[in-house]
Formats: sequence, structure tokens, C-alpha cells
Amino acid sequence: LMLCLKSLRNRTFIAGLTIFSIALSVALILGVERLRTQAREGFTNSASGIDLIVAARGNDVQILLSTVFGVGSTGAGISWDSFEMLLQKPQIAWAVPIMTGDNHRGYPVIGTSAHYFDHFRHSGGQSLAFQSGAAFTMPEGAVVGAEVAANFGYVAGTEIINEHGSGEVAFDVHDEAPFTVTGVLAPTGTAVDRMVFVSLEGFDALHEDTGAKPADPFAETALPQRGTDARHEQDALHADHEASEEHDDHAHDDNGDHDEHDAHLDQGNHGHEPNMINAVFVGMADRSAVLSIQRAVADYRDDALTAVLPNVALLQLWEITGTAETALRLMAGAVALAGVIGMLVMLSATLETRRREFAILRSVGATPMSILGLIVLEAILLLFVGIALGYGLLTIVTFVADPVLSANLGLRLGHGLPTLREGLLIVLVFCSGLIASAVPAVRVYRMTLNDGLSMRL
Repeated sequence: LMLCLKSLRNRTFIAGLTIFSIALSVALILGVERLRTQAREGFTNSASGIDLIVAARGNDVQILLSTVFGVGSTGAGISWDSFEMLLQKPQIAWAVPIMTGDNHRGYPVIGTSAHYFDHFRHSGGQSLAFQSGAAFTMPEGAVVGAEVAANFGYVAGTEIINEHGSGEVAFDVHDEAPFTVTGVLAPTGTAVDRMVFVSLEGFDALHEDTGAKPADPFAETALPQRGTDARHEQDALHADHEASEEHDDHAHDDNGDHDEHDAHLDQGNHGHEPNMINAVFVGMADRSAVLSIQRAVADYRDDALTAVLPNVALLQLWEITGTAETALRLMAGAVALAGVIGMLVMLSATLETRRREFAILRSVGATPMSILGLIVLEAILLLFVGIALGYGLLTIVTFVADPVLSANLGLRLGHGLPTLREGLLIVLVFCSGLIASAVPAVRVYRMTLNDGLSMRL
């Protein structure tokens, strides 16, 4: 070992370049794998607590991205009657309405009810927790995700202004109706951290056409505009609806179904009832009935609806991104291969200059196997140091890049020890380098003592 270390020290510059190339290849191949894994886990965790997403008929992946991750739009909306139809299904444990189409400084704004924070689950069944404050109880209330609060320093009581449009595109700034932050959610590591949640009534009121502003050309794809007359007509409909509910209460009392009806009222008590919403998150009481509910939604005659299974939509998304993932992994593998080949070239290129060294070692009693072992040990040291340096480099890059990736893409590479798959990749790189070192080692083994002591040297 000491002889090996001294030999590498005499070739410090070449050995350093070899170690650096191995470190870069290891950092890249592990970085690509970690980015791919964390992206998939982040997507899966964000949608893990939703059994169905009901929206207007359209592309499953688009619906998933717009409702769960706040990317894009669902297109047409669905009526409130469709939402109430879902509440009537005994197989459904809960249903939460979703309204989209606004953003706050580039972050998606979701209009929903306070029940969202009771029912939504993430990361394998974890419920949402508040870092400070509580859910909104007033129309102008808002709840912000952990990342939004951290980036802008929001706390309970802060006033915020939303804009119409998705992403950083704003068609109309709603500065006439600010919202007040009532709560900040604890970090989840999912898309929820990058969202702003407001009440249905507050979201709906922003998109009413009061006549003071021109009609929004994008209103048909988000929420329909409604004038003052429409509002009076809606109020009248609400009154009729309340009267109908009172009549239903009396009928249920006569039939003795108090518990079932009270549960339904509690489940459907979302306060404000907008004309149109974008989607509904659904949780099943019996998950074995999810396919029957999906068929019932597809056959619903009053609205053109589709019920998306989040896990199925995620598989479709992976199929779309599979080509890009394969390309990235191939590129990372090519870089790792280049690093191993660089080590092979370094060891092979120095053999001619070291032939006298090997001959002297043979003359003092070293066997051919000892010389072979010396070359292999040098390769092992180069690989070990290169892999360690590569992992350290990845840790530094992760520490620097995590805030940037989180703010722009909602992704986190994460820190900590290598995962099982990362460990297998490290072993693969190490074994590849070890096999590559056999080429110069065999050449040394074949060098004879007479060749080493000849005048040609």
C-alpha cells in the first residue's frame, strides 16, 4: 500500500485528473438518478390521498397537473349540481370542490372549502398540519403553503393580492379584493407547499363581471362571468334550494333517517355555492367501488364529466417523460464510462515509463502477481477517492441547488446517505473501473524480467 501511494504521488497531476473525472461522472449519474426518483416521489406523494379527480371531460394528465400541481388549466368547468351529485353517492366518503385559474406572484391559487384541510392526505396518508394560524373561516381568508410563506415572509394577518392567469402570466390584477392570510401550512415536500388556498366565495367573487372592467376572454375556460342580475337570480335559486332542503329535512324526519341526513349536510356544507367549479377531489369510503363510481361519472347526462384515477394518470405521465428520463440516464452512464476509460488510459499510458520500475521490483523478489496487484490497488484507490469526492460534490451541489429547484420546479434532491439504488450504481461504477484496470494489469503481468532490464529501457 505504501509503495502504491508513493507511486501515485509521483504522478500527482495525472492521478488528480483521473480522480476528478471519476468524481464528475459519479456526481452526474447519482444526480440524475436522484432527480428522477425525487420527481416521481414528489408527484406520487402529492396525489396519494386522492382516490378520484372529477372534472370536465378531457385529458387525464392535464387534469391531474392542473388540479393537483397547479400547472395549466382543466379547460371547461363543471356545474355545482355535478358536485352535489357526487355527494349523494354512498360509496363516496368526502368530496372537495376545486377552482383554478389565478396565481399569486407565480404560485397557483386554489379556490376550495375549509374541508380541504380536513380531508386532503399526502405522502402515504399524512394529513395537512398548520405551522401557524388556522384554516379560513371568512370569504377573504387565505391559507398559504410553507414555501410561499418562506419566500415572501407571510404570516397570519398578511394581506395578499392575487392575479388572474396561470404561472407568472397575469391578465388582471385583483387589487380591489385582497385576501388576508389566516394560516400557514407546515412543509409537506409536495405541491401543496407551492400553493395559495382561498375560499370558494372569495375566489368566485373576484371573477364576477361588475361592468367596471371588460369581460375576461379567458373566463370561459376558468369561471363564467356573472352580472348583478345573474347574482340576484342565483340568490333566488339559493333560496329555493334552502326551501327544498327544509322540505327534505322534514321528509327525512318523518322517515327516521336523522343520522344519514345530518351526515350528508355536514359533508356538503361548503357555504358558498358557485355556479361553476373546475374539479372535485373525491375520497372513497370503499375503494373497491372506485371503478363503478368512475363509470357512473362518465355516464352522467347533465354534464360531460370524467373521473381520473391519479395513479393511472401518473403512469401516463411517466410514459410521456420516459424518453427524456432514458436520455438523461444514458448521458450520465456515458459520462461514467468516460471517467472509467480515463482511468484506464492513465494507467495504460504510464506503463511504458514504468517498465524499469517493474523490472527492478521483479529483480528484488516481487512476483508477477505482486506487480499485477500493485496496478489493481492503484485503480482501487483512484476509484475509492473519486467516488467519495463525487458524492461529496453531489452533496454540495444539492445543498446549493435545492432552494432553486424548489422555488422554480417544486423539486428537492434531498440530503442524506445513498439509497439502495444509488448504492447499486456506486458499486456498478466501482466494478466497472476494477474490470477496466485488468487491462493494464495483464500487460504488466506479461512483461518479463529480461525485457525490463534490456538496453531498450
